[in-house]
Amino acid sequence: MLSTLAVLIAIISVLLMAVVLVQNPKGGGIDATFGGQAQQLFGAARSTDFVEKATWVLAGALLVLCIVAVLMVGSGAPTGAEIPLQSQ
Repeated sequence: MLSTLAVLIAIISVLLMAVVLVQNPKGGGIDATFGGQAQQLFGAARSTDFVEKATWVLAGALLVLCIVAVLMVGSGAPTGAEIPLQSQ
């Protein structure tokens, strides 16, 4: 289960990097990336909304998966306080 979470985290991280790289801070966004073709497909405002929503969804999914992975790892291994000391 933990390896599945690790693979999902890696995939979402790569997708998030791609979505962030598609964005243009000067307002060009996906429209400028594809040479104006996206405006004909989505419309300029709709493509910007889609990229922004995709960024938030992927970031939220990454956050949730990381928290779940930490909780799974934390519950499976004993901490230092739980290990009894051996008497010599």
